[in-house]
Amino acid sequence: MERERVGGNDDTGTDEDRLGHGRKRESHDRHTNVERTGATWPKQMLMARVLVIEDEPDLREVLEYNLSKEGHRVTAVATGSDGLRLARELQPDLILLDLMLPDTTGTAVCKTLKKEPATREIRVMMVTAKGEEIDRVVGFELGADDYVVKPFSVRELLLRVNAVLRRKDAPSTDFVEFGELRIDPAAHRAWVAGAEVALTTLEFRLLLTLYERKNRVQSRSVLLNDIWGIEADITTRTVDTHVKRLREKMKGIGRYIETVRGVGYRFTEHPSEDGAGDDL
Repeated sequence: MERERVGGNDDTGTDEDRLGHGRKRESHDRHTNVERTGATWPKQMLMARVLVIEDEPDLREVLEYNLSKEGHRVTAVATGSDGLRLARELQPDLILLDLMLPDTTGTAVCKTLKKEPATREIRVMMVTAKGEEIDRVVGFELGADDYVVKPFSVRELLLRVNAVLRRKDAPSTDFVEFGELRIDPAAHRAWVAGAEVALTTLEFRLLLTLYERKNRVQSRSVLLNDIWGIEADITTRTVDTHVKRLREKMKGIGRYIETVRGVGYRFTEHPSEDGAGDDL
């Protein structure tokens, strides 16, 4: 149902079919439309506490209604200051965070959440009309677990919410051991020669993706799509910049990530191999 899109200007369908385009309508009519869309996919049994930080009243109500219908316990607020306060008090499993708030920016809220020990493990899904490549990259750099661009369908959002919750609730797996590298996929932690390496969310995803596909060349466009969710020209330096930072943090074993000239990157098949680690 592509016409059931939320959070942007969608000209498809009638006024009564469109949700979240900013025009105030009667609560009963809106709930009737939302209920029709919300009944078409199965429950995922991933009940969680979700905090919605969104200043647009219509969209906030749509999100609260549909997430509650899925079985989640939802709290919704309109400002970043209220969102931070409730994040500390409630310790939600997931925060849906708008980037353009009346009192601050969503990026500032995310920075604060990821800086404080009490909130840094809370999953954050950015929900915003800012969909340029640089906006996505910045969002992931700040530690966002997903980035949804308005307008979006309610169904897609709920599926992505459940995907993020499944990643959090996934049972712990065995540590990955590869030479001097040790990875804990469930905890998003990595060690080099016994010392933990502080990786951003994107850097960890890049490391784990390359490791899981070791000895297979990954082009820049494939990495952009699989890790950043971006379809962009392969001349972008986004991947190169993150590989360089990752190698620097891995220090001596940065050689595990090989450069394949004119194509992309490959994680070496064996830790003893000497790759072209420093050549971007």
